[in-house]
Amino acid sequence: MTTNLTINTPMPPPHWSLLQRRLLRELADGCRAFFDHYFDDRGYLLCVPRWGGDDGPDDAAENILNWTMLHALGADDDILDLYKLGWEGHLLQYTEAKTVEVPMARDGMYFKEFPVMFDWFHNAEGFSSFFLQGLSDPDDPDFQRRCRRFAGFYMDEDPIAKNYDPEHKLIRSMFNGSRGPLLRKATGLDWAGDPIEIEGRFRLGHGERNYDEMVAHFKDYNDVVGDHPINMAATILPLNAFMLGHEDKYRQWVIDYVDQWVERTEQNGGIIPTNVGLDNVVGSECDGRWYGGVYGWGFTVTVPQTGELAHRTYFHTRAIHGFGNAMILTGDQRYANSWRGVIDHVNSNAREIDGQLMYPDAYGDYFGEEDWYAFKPEPFTSGALEVYFWSMNPDHRDLLAGDPWIQYLEGDNPDFPEQALLSDFDKLRHNLEVMRADTATPDTRLSDDMNHINPAVTENLTRLMLGGLPTGRTGGPLHCRLRYFDPDQRRAGVPADVAALVEKMTADAVTVTLINTSQVSSRRVTVQGGAYAEHQFKSATINGQSIDIENDTFEVNIAPGCGATVEIATDRYANTPTFAFPWRR
Repeated sequence: MTTNLTINTPMPPPHWSLLQRRLLRELADGCRAFFDHYFDDRGYLLCVPRWGGDDGPDDAAENILNWTMLHALGADDDILDLYKLGWEGHLLQYTEAKTVEVPMARDGMYFKEFPVMFDWFHNAEGFSSFFLQGLSDPDDPDFQRRCRRFAGFYMDEDPIAKNYDPEHKLIRSMFNGSRGPLLRKATGLDWAGDPIEIEGRFRLGHGERNYDEMVAHFKDYNDVVGDHPINMAATILPLNAFMLGHEDKYRQWVIDYVDQWVERTEQNGGIIPTNVGLDNVVGSECDGRWYGGVYGWGFTVTVPQTGELAHRTYFHTRAIHGFGNAMILTGDQRYANSWRGVIDHVNSNAREIDGQLMYPDAYGDYFGEEDWYAFKPEPFTSGALEVYFWSMNPDHRDLLAGDPWIQYLEGDNPDFPEQALLSDFDKLRHNLEVMRADTATPDTRLSDDMNHINPAVTENLTRLMLGGLPTGRTGGPLHCRLRYFDPDQRRAGVPADVAALVEKMTADAVTVTLINTSQVSSRRVTVQGGAYAEHQFKSATINGQSIDIENDTFEVNIAPGCGATVEIATDRYANTPTFAFPWRR
């Protein structure tokens, strides 16, 4: 039975609460204007649809990035409707779009509503908004079918998509998808897409001046055969499928696959390898180099238009989600500890260079012999915030000294909420100014031209309202301490006029201020433990009075113009995660 709390202490609306409510409204207005400017009535993006890592299908979908997150926070229902129109249009547009010279996409860039064969750096970007649709709309039949179908591509359930080797528990290539794995070296053409006119027509995001430089950008992106930690981003697919109906096969697949990477990391001396061959031997597809593979530890290339070196060891920005997805399913801290071990391993190789302690960012034999390189003054911190969030271990706090949000949660940056929200108004205004100045025609526009002005600026709202990690474009789930529902409208997100501010988090408690900014009407809000009810509430304390809860939700009735600070004792990762709304459980 849901516990009901009442807040009837008058509280004049603090500035942060009014900013929060106004920002939710303004962001939604911005999304409407953006959609009207860049999409047609079918939901097709008004651009030249192309294949590739420069401006492919993933970039097209990024133009509705975080729209599902914005709705889940409390934006109007038509934002979810616009997302769906854009998403369905996107699937059709890129199923119809075909390559001429790139072999894998000649029959369509999407097959069975999924990329035919590409890497999870890009797959994760394109499907980020879809992965979060279940926060607002888990009962959508199309969403449910797609979640299960997509998971099946990686669980040896599809006769064409033979991505997974169940014996060795590995994904057979870094290029994978609905048509299976690419089991040869990739080429610049595979990555860059078909030839296209550039000069005088398009502006390329990587700075290339012509098509030859596009291909040259990817000329060394060859070693894709075998498993790669970037493939751990694919674990979001069975995670989502599991949270729909709790079929254990999905949960077990995620655990088995991530555990393989934990074991490989341990066997490789505490540093995660970036190539595992089809024989399940580390480095066997890269001449024995454990650091091989595209985006791996040793991935350094030459920028064609400048001749400068670029260290693109980007795998960790996607691999981290595998550890996080296993955390949501199990709460087992060894996943957080495993990635923290990788961070510590890298930083333990710091060296004094010219009198300054410098930290490496890459390892390999690019300069003739195996060694750490790409040294910089700052420690390697990729995934440090996630590790701390999952563990709440004070020992994992050391690499986050300059994070203004963490400083705020620890009481050292009291102005952060207002400053962060005000900065989002500035960003929204700037984005819409750029949009209004964009006079490009659809035949001179690439899919990624407007990614940087997407109006769904949700990062600070996620931090402040939910005590959560911003979802962004890396394909992960939502990690947060609290989430809200409107029990009267039967939807996700805070009800009208309600504002929420998470002020403190520890391993076993979270403190939030809830306020009803309406001076006329009372409001009801349901508070949930975690994005997927994975956290259990034990008790709540308001105005010195403690109330037992022992549930994953509680309901709060807030009188007009009232608010209060609530300290909630929490047992984190105690529950099986679910998409089901509180009243459906």
